[in-house]
Amino acid sequence: DYLICLEKAYPHASYITVNISSPNTKNLRALQGGDELSALLEALKNKQAQLAAAHGKYVPLAVKIAPDLDEAQIDDIAHVVKSVEMDGIIATNTTVDKSSLGSHPLAGEQGGLSGLPVREKSNQVLKLLAERIDGKLPIIGVGGIMNGADAAEKIRLGASAVQVYSGLIYRGPELIKECLAALK
Repeated sequence: DYLICLEKAYPHASYITVNISSPNTKNLRALQGGDELSALLEALKNKQAQLAAAHGKYVPLAVKIAPDLDEAQIDDIAHVVKSVEMDGIIATNTTVDKSSLGSHPLAGEQGGLSGLPVREKSNQVLKLLAERIDGKLPIIGVGGIMNGADAAEKIRLGASAVQVYSGLIYRGPELIKECLAALK
């Protein structure tokens, strides 16, 4: 499926995200470890080289990881993304940890939790990942960016760029101006 999607999207994309962290796809997060991740990313990088030659353009591949990783998993991912020479890494997707919701009626819902509740988990993964990547590839910081200070914190922790999702929904385009001002 990843190879088919890469082939279809490649001519139209400026970069492609390899999402191995969606909590909405059964067993997808199992791809974040060891041999499975290495095999997947190697196959995608090989296909990327073929497509670059066929289309006369290079479209970077970034892998998106979860905030629910332990230090050993982060070590493994960092090793694999460096060894297969991925073009970037996106830290992080939504969390499956709903403990911050307490007894809220929606705490039992399926899927990932985004926005403010994921910020600290995301920042911890970003910090550890940046230490392991050691500047070898860019990291896009995502997760819980609700104001300019949050975006600046992602950069301070090692991100090269940031993405906003939930914050944009709740704050609107003003958030972008605020982030840009904080990052100057």
